[in-house]
Amino acid sequence: MSRPVSRRASLLMALVTASATPWALAQTSPAVPGWPSKPLKIIVGFPAGSSPDLTARAFSEPLAKALGQPVIVENKVGAGGNIGADAVAKARDDHTIGLMINGNMTIAKMINPAVPYDPLKDLAPLSLIGTSPLVLTAPVSQPGVPATADTRAFFVAARNAGDKWSYGTPGVGTVGHIGTELLKARSNINPVHVPYPGYPQVATAMLGGQLQMALLPPALAQAQVRSGKLRALGVTSAGRSPLAPEIPSLAEAGIRGFSLEIWNAFAAPATMPKPIQARLAAVIGEIARTPEMRTKLFQQGWQVAGTSPEGLANRIKTDTALLGGVIAMRGIKAE
Repeated sequence: MSRPVSRRASLLMALVTASATPWALAQTSPAVPGWPSKPLKIIVGFPAGSSPDLTARAFSEPLAKALGQPVIVENKVGAGGNIGADAVAKARDDHTIGLMINGNMTIAKMINPAVPYDPLKDLAPLSLIGTSPLVLTAPVSQPGVPATADTRAFFVAARNAGDKWSYGTPGVGTVGHIGTELLKARSNINPVHVPYPGYPQVATAMLGGQLQMALLPPALAQAQVRSGKLRALGVTSAGRSPLAPEIPSLAEAGIRGFSLEIWNAFAAPATMPKPIQARLAAVIGEIARTPEMRTKLFQQGWQVAGTSPEGLANRIKTDTALLGGVIAMRGIKAE
């Protein structure tokens, strides 16, 4: 008869399991004989040092160890990430995937019918990696808004200003743009849209007084707020976010029916064989959920999800309906 496992031994086994490396955990995912047979490529449609690029590079080492092949990150920049997404959609080597943002996998073709790929037909969801709300920010002082004004008072001032106010985003069709148009509809304000190359330029324009408001990523917003240069009015998630727990949600200021997040995810070409998709999805999801990766991505400004392909597909469906509705309602088109 075998002896019962002691409490000490049970605790030791639990600690060993908890501290298992991501590439060791990934070996539990389904194997595909003969694959991978060469290095895996992760295409990112944004520049080196951008948030999607940093996320992709965070995964490259543990993914390489899990698969037993090098993992190369390749930046194909342009068109808000759609050039990179199109390259993934057209890849036929069974060794190419992409790290993408919301728009690339949801409303890209709604915004611009000329986009050469269909995100719902040409891309296969692998795993939703991280989510984050945006933060409604504004200059610390501006005409018509007392320095002591709370979020509700700010929206009163915005309604009174009408189209004399402006808001900035990283471009037409971005989540920041569509999200602010949704906010306008929910709060009865009417600032004019001004596109910029990226979020840092939007923040700079607010500091210079060219803009009266903008939705910014938490890390950028918090840095400016802590330095006393901008004010944070609320996060766009349904409730307070762990990424910025000190900032109230816009719902707390009376903006009802408004919830918005940015996210990033891994996707494969829809033509990639299903067993390889399953293998990649399992490995990537397991790596994302390790404590080490959770910490690393949290520091980058992401709350980790690490979902199954079905979880990502559901998120794509929900966001496509939400953002697509705003696009139709506000008549948003690529410029």
